[in-house]
Amino acid sequence: MSELNSTPAEIAEFYDGASVMADKYFGGYQRQGYWYDDADDASLEEGAGRLTRKIVDVLGLRPGESLLDAGCGTGTATIDIAGEYDVRVTGITISPAEAAKAKARANDAGVSDQVGFEVADYHTLPFPENHFDALVAFESLFNAYDLEKALLEFHRVLRPGGRVAMSEIAKTTDASPLGKPFPQAREPMTMDSWVTAFESAGFVVEERIQSARVYVNTGKRHLAHFDKVSGPIAEEFGNELAEAMRTGMREAFHLGPEDVTYVILCARKQ
Repeated sequence: MSELNSTPAEIAEFYDGASVMADKYFGGYQRQGYWYDDADDASLEEGAGRLTRKIVDVLGLRPGESLLDAGCGTGTATIDIAGEYDVRVTGITISPAEAAKAKARANDAGVSDQVGFEVADYHTLPFPENHFDALVAFESLFNAYDLEKALLEFHRVLRPGGRVAMSEIAKTTDASPLGKPFPQAREPMTMDSWVTAFESAGFVVEERIQSARVYVNTGKRHLAHFDKVSGPIAEEFGNELAEAMRTGMREAFHLGPEDVTYVILCARKQ
């Protein structure tokens, strides 16, 4: 039974539209970032890049390894990872619009021989067993309609000894009032629930990180940035959508670190 109210096709349609706006007004990043404190004036792109490196570093990537980016969006982070870590990366997204943009971005960057993108659903990955050295899922598993099936697929396509790193906004406790980030998403989980899910899929959890700093500081930066770009967004997409975004962002970031944290988990296939 699906754990979401939306079908995969509806989720793909959502990202087909959302990615256009994110790519144009938010630097191509649809995720959290890392800022040290209120005096840190790094841009959205810089903050997202810092967090990307923090997550990828737990994988211990070696030059020449193969990495699957499960939920790659429009490819910004995927391309950065390939260049910085000298690895071969395959990015998958359920959104045809995102995949097309990611392919164009890789072509423009001259890295099409090192980075590839496909339209695929991580519940049924189109790759053979024992195919990748590592896998990363940046804030993409909250779209899993069957989390157990997705994690079993991750386990299947990784080679023995392969590593997976995931990151998500999470509840600090099961009683946290943290709600869905948008209607198509799953209910947020606690770190302990994520550990249990990965262990149930056959992984050994090797590292677990929680950061209140990510959620709190990302909220401040994204709200301030939205205020700057809300006018052009309203002109292009309409006042109703712009106001809905403003309301959604304020609701998403109104809680404190006592209720919301950011989790990074790294696990290994035996």
